[in-house]
Amino acid sequence: MTTSTKTEKRHFRADRLAASLGYGSRQEVSLEIRRGALSVGGKKITDPSQKIAANECRACSWYGEALDPLPPLTALLHKPSGYVCTHTDEDEPRIPSVFDLLPPRWRFRNPRMAIAGRLDADTTGLVILSDDGDFVHRLTSPKSRDNTGKTYLVTLADPLKGGEKALFESGTLFLNGERTPLLPAEMEVIDEQTIRLTLFEGRYHQVKRMFAATGNRVTALHREKVGPFTLEGMATEGAWRVF
Repeated sequence: MTTSTKTEKRHFRADRLAASLGYGSRQEVSLEIRRGALSVGGKKITDPSQKIAANECRACSWYGEALDPLPPLTALLHKPSGYVCTHTDEDEPRIPSVFDLLPPRWRFRNPRMAIAGRLDADTTGLVILSDDGDFVHRLTSPKSRDNTGKTYLVTLADPLKGGEKALFESGTLFLNGERTPLLPAEMEVIDEQTIRLTLFEGRYHQVKRMFAATGNRVTALHREKVGPFTLEGMATEGAWRVF
């Protein structure tokens, strides 16, 4: 029996289903279900213990809106500057999180959504979020065949000196304080202060540290691509879509 077939044969209690998708605690969603929040095929369910088959979930709605998909859920986001790639406590003063740009209930899905390669707060571009841990690992592990690189558009403070491409692609560059050289990267020169760089690993502040090692400074960093995933259909910062 395939995984998809096993999933289709599963049944969920209505309250556990809604709670696992982040609609509230078991107690909260039970109350909402009794009030008529959950419908299956247009028919309201008022018993929180009622069983719902996995293949019925696509016909479920919560107060008239389609119920979120069962795991695995993967979303692509065009991250603006000023947002951190972490789960944060929404009740505390903080820097805005990328989760603020998504449906609030997604913070509370079980399993929890993870980010396949975080970006610094001042870096923009593609972020992938998923509650599928195996998928996240395949995208981020340097040893995975699914890790086909992360591509960045880099703007520099000073013009290139001329030897950066050979250095970055050689696999011999050591970052300050590290004992192993970087994996070979791919570099395309767009102009003397703009380059496109593809990395196959994800060390701390790697792009910025690579150019710092050459005596330069990154003034803007934008991730265009992660493996086969791009920003297609998400031209506006803050836009997102379910994959």
